[in-house]
Amino acid sequence: MIRASGTAGFQGPPATVSSSRLANAVAASLAVAALSLCLIVTLTVLSTKAAMAMGLPV
Repeated sequence: MIRASGTAGFQGPPATVSSSRLANAVAASLAVAALSLCLIVTLTVLSTKAAMAMGLPV
């Protein structure tokens, strides 16, 4: 099987797909999402510890 001369595959020069503003916006949104996830996990752990410390009502 002979390869066509116009196909370069992954060996060609990299093409710019997105602008730097878009990449920065994606990075910022991922950072905010990670921070909010950490906050949710922290609040869940603290509320669970507080509920365990109160004990069960009899």
